[in-house]
Amino acid sequence: MSHPDGKIVLVTGGASGFGREITTQLAHGGATPVALDINAAGAEELAASLTAAGHPARGVGLDVRDRQAFADVVDQVVADYGRVDVLVNNAGIMPLAHFSDHKRAADAWDRCIDINLKGVLHGIYAVHDHMLRQGGGHILNLSSVYGNAGIAGAAVYGATKAAVATVSNALRVESQGRIKVTIVRPSGVLGTNLFTEILDFNAVAALAAHRGPVLQEHIQQFAGGTLPTEMSDPHNARYWSLTAPQVAAEIVRLIDQPLGVAITDVTLRATGEDYVF
Repeated sequence: MSHPDGKIVLVTGGASGFGREITTQLAHGGATPVALDINAAGAEELAASLTAAGHPARGVGLDVRDRQAFADVVDQVVADYGRVDVLVNNAGIMPLAHFSDHKRAADAWDRCIDINLKGVLHGIYAVHDHMLRQGGGHILNLSSVYGNAGIAGAAVYGATKAAVATVSNALRVESQGRIKVTIVRPSGVLGTNLFTEILDFNAVAALAAHRGPVLQEHIQQFAGGTLPTEMSDPHNARYWSLTAPQVAAEIVRLIDQPLGVAITDVTLRATGEDYVF
């Protein structure tokens, strides 16, 4: 990598999952990442471990739902480092559930809207003027394949991810020649904290449509350690599920481009996955 070298990169949800991997890989690539996470202790621990290994980083507690707090954190980063080059809007939750379960799910859906959509907007607000003043910047917003269609059991989560794509495209058009904007749409990745927020695990199968029963079988094999060897081999076309480090590596590659080269919309999938949408 060469382009992230020396850049100041903010990563929301930076203490775990995709965010932790992105923060770590950027630090190893010469950037100075700032992990922003509601888990302040986790963000600070990650930054301390990276810094101790010779890779400067910072960890800051932040609830992305708090617009003023987001602005204050970015202002402080700019005051300390002189600029903010990249924002990765990664923080998100995935409370899958059907409308028939609305009484149990409504509060989680409200949180989903506040984090997945409003949190992205708060990040854009916080860095926008700084990036314009310094003559450029890059904003990467994580959407999802769930945002590609209305999928049973994912109405609210999918709506937030579709909205992120719409917001990103509008921001790209408004910011041409000033701020680079990228939409990243990962498909289902097992082993991240997104799955801890699911309310109805039966809803996951809808993303696979007619392959739903096969998906359930493969999930059981994955959990039991019996997934066929070729489905665990990224060099095989039957490779079944990306990992968080692989997704993070692709996001870092998107950052590792000249400022004038814009990759605006990327979907990340495993070749042999069961998801249809």
